[in-house]
Amino acid sequence: MENLIIETRNLSKRFGSFTAVNDIDLRVPKGEIYGFLGPNGAGKSTTIRMLLGLIKPSKGIVHLFGKPIDKNRMEILKKVGSLVESPSYYGHLTAYENLEITRKILEVDKKEIDRVLDIVKLSDVKNKLVKKYSLGMKQRLGIAQALLGNPELLILDEPTNGLDPAGIQEIRHLIKNLPEKMGMTVLVSSHILSEIELIANHVGIIHKGKLIFQGTIDELRSRGESHINIGANPVCEAANFLKEKGYSIKINENGIIVKDHSVNPAQINRELVLGEFDVYHLGQKKETLEQIFLNITAKEDGR
Repeated sequence: MENLIIETRNLSKRFGSFTAVNDIDLRVPKGEIYGFLGPNGAGKSTTIRMLLGLIKPSKGIVHLFGKPIDKNRMEILKKVGSLVESPSYYGHLTAYENLEITRKILEVDKKEIDRVLDIVKLSDVKNKLVKKYSLGMKQRLGIAQALLGNPELLILDEPTNGLDPAGIQEIRHLIKNLPEKMGMTVLVSSHILSEIELIANHVGIIHKGKLIFQGTIDELRSRGESHINIGANPVCEAANFLKEKGYSIKINENGIIVKDHSVNPAQINRELVLGEFDVYHLGQKKETLEQIFLNITAKEDGR
C-alpha cells in the first residue's frame, strides 16, 4: 500500500456562495517532491491553509501522517515546517536573532539555528540585519525557519514568487536536495509549470478549485500528443503511399504529418526508402508539458 504523508478526501472550502476548493483528493507520497500547480486564484493557498489547520474545511477530511489534522493538530504540526506566502521576520533583527525567536517557540536545540543557516547558505550573513537582505535571501531565511526542528514534511506556498532568475535557481536547488539529504517530503505550490517540472516528481493540477490531474510527471507527459514530421519527395506521391499503407496522414506547408502514437519513425523511414522516395527530413515532435497543461485546463473550461 502506498505510504502517503498527505491524504485528503472530498476536501472543500466555501466562502459564502463562492467555492474556493471543490472535493479534492490529494495524495502525497512519502519522500517525494509534490508540485501543487495552478494559476493564481485556483485554490492552492486555501488548500494549504486547510492542510495546516489554519482554516476549517466546509467539507471533507485532511490526514497528515495517517492522522486527521482536526483531532491531532499540535502533534502533527511538530513534524511539519511551512512557508505560506511571504516569510515572517523582524527587519531590525539579524537572521540569527529571528531564528532564535522561532527556536524558542518551537523549543528545539540551539544548534538547530546554525544547522538551518548552513542548509540555506546564510551562515556568512547570519549577523546582518534582515532589512538589508535581498528578496532571495529573505525567502531562504523563511525556508530556514520552516526547517527548524528537522520536520518530516515541508509545505512551501509559492516560494519563488517575485525572485529574479538567480534567486529562483537558488531556491530550486535547495528544495530539490531536501528529500535525499534530509529524508523530507515536500509539497511546493506554484503557478509556473516550468519550475515544477524542474523539481517535482509528482504533480497535482488545481483549476477553479478542482483537482483536474494528479500523478507523476511522466504520467502527465503521457497525456500529450505526438506526431511525426516527414519531408519526402515527391510529397503528394509519398503521402498517398503512406495512406495506402494504412497510416493516418495529412499534408501541410512543412511536409507530411503522421499522428499515430504507435508509429515507429524508423519503420516509416524504411518503408519510404524502399518505396524509392527521397526522405530529407524525419522528426518526432511531442507536446510540451506547458501545452499539455493548457490542453487539460482548456478541456475543463469546455474550450
